[in-house]
Amino acid sequence: MSSESAPVSAPVSPGLSPVQQEVVDQIGAKRETWPEFPAELRYELRGELESGIAEHVALLPDKSSVWANKHAIAAVHGCEKRYLADREFPGWSVPLARGTVVHKAIEFSINWRGVPVPADLVDEAISSLEFGDQNISEFIQNLSDADRAQLRSDAIDLVSKFDECWPDLKKQWRPVTESKIRTELFGGKVVLQGKIDLTLGRAEGLKAGKVLVDLKSGKFQPQHMHDLRHYAMIEAVRIGVPPRRIASYYLDQGRFHSEDVTEDHLFSAAQRAVDGIKRMIELELDASNPRIATSPACRWCRALDSCEPGQVSLREFDDPLEDLL
Repeated sequence: MSSESAPVSAPVSPGLSPVQQEVVDQIGAKRETWPEFPAELRYELRGELESGIAEHVALLPDKSSVWANKHAIAAVHGCEKRYLADREFPGWSVPLARGTVVHKAIEFSINWRGVPVPADLVDEAISSLEFGDQNISEFIQNLSDADRAQLRSDAIDLVSKFDECWPDLKKQWRPVTESKIRTELFGGKVVLQGKIDLTLGRAEGLKAGKVLVDLKSGKFQPQHMHDLRHYAMIEAVRIGVPPRRIASYYLDQGRFHSEDVTEDHLFSAAQRAVDGIKRMIELELDASNPRIATSPACRWCRALDSCEPGQVSLREFDDPLEDLL
């Protein structure tokens, strides 16, 4: 984003609400303030990744590979039993589909002719995904009437919140939704990948000008920044320049949680990826004794029925008065 086309901090601009001005202030910066990163950064990060996992990769069978997206890295650092359950039984759910529908609707809004109405954007997004060639299409086609109505209602709510909290995304800001990034190590034996909800801007030379945004419902969790640092690290390896800033935006609250990217963040993310990939390979070779870590998220775990610690923990996390009602 150049200083001529990108938003910059200022008093509330005409036509913008205070919350929209906050978005402008968070994503904008004058070009002379953009940080510059060393040209060798991408090679140092790749070296950090490859040297950290080389011995473990050598143990993989010939046709095996490891896919390290943010969900897998987070899961293996959390509850390994849940990580294995999610890997064995992948699939869609209404909450997962909701995010995809919302992102598609926001993508449509960028180039919509006329005034975009959230309900119309969501309906077009659902239709596009239902009859497209993505693996979500079969899931949407088989939704019950109640689940389809719930998906539509939830998506309209979030798109409406985005519409009222964010200013129009100008084409000069280079907005891209659900941007896929990846880097391969050891000839594809290990693949680091991500899908970013919203990217704005681009690097110029060695100067970092891009902003990565994850759109969230609910409340802040530290894990969200780990996810964004994972994206930033992949981006740095991919093009040689990391994003300038990473941010989670909480639609229910109309608030950012952001940080400017530093080399320390990138190498920390690389080490976290190394630790996660090593454990993923160990579980690939021997999954007989996964570590169990309980949390309120156990209620959504596919392995809950066979996990006594998870069942016990939910009784502790749940409201003790529920059984009396």
